[in-house]
Formats: sequence, structure tokens, C-alpha cells
Amino acid sequence: MVIGFTLFVIAVLIIGIWIIIEMKRMKHKLFAIFLIALILLLYLSSTIVFKGQDIQWNSVSGLIDGTKLYFSWFGSLFTNMKSITSYAVKMDWKSNETIENDNKGFFKLSPEE
Repeated sequence: MVIGFTLFVIAVLIIGIWIIIEMKRMKHKLFAIFLIALILLLYLSSTIVFKGQDIQWNSVSGLIDGTKLYFSWFGSLFTNMKSITSYAVKMDWKSNETIENDNKGFFKLSPEE
């Protein structure tokens, strides 16, 4: 009986250590996935923003102009998201039929008199 309990304790310790190691590895994997997604987002958004723009990247003034252009686009992205959200909140999401039937229940079980 002592041997069975000892094996159980050893098995729990091994499983616990394995879970801790996997959690650390998972944290690193999630961070790597986050970095990859961030790099892809930066690349795709910069190709969209700088398409058709003549920016001289080899001068300081060109770098400043490119940075201003990118962050102004990024700021307008948040402004547009705010506008879309406020329009969605202000919309009337209930149809007239639902408003009329609120007190009667969702489904009509008997015909109206």
C-alpha cells in the first residue's frame, strides 16, 4: 500500500512538473505568435499606407514624413472605429414587430382576436 501511494505521489509530481514546463513553453509560443502577427500587421498596413507615396527613406526629413503619414493613418483608423461603434450603438436594433410583441411573448401560440 505504501508503494502504491509513493507511485501516486511521484506520478502527480511528474505531471505537475510537465504541466509547468508546458505552460512556460506555451507562454513563449503565444508571445512569438503575437510578435509574428504584429510584424505582419505592420508590413501590410505600411504597404497600404505608402502605396503611391513618394517618400525618400534615405533622409531624415523623409523618415519623419513617412512616420507622420503612417501615424496619421493609424490615428484615423481609431477615429473611424469610434465612429462605426457610435453609429452601431445609436441604431434601433428592435424591429417594430418585436416591439409590438414584447408583452405577448416571442411566439404566437394562438391567433389574435
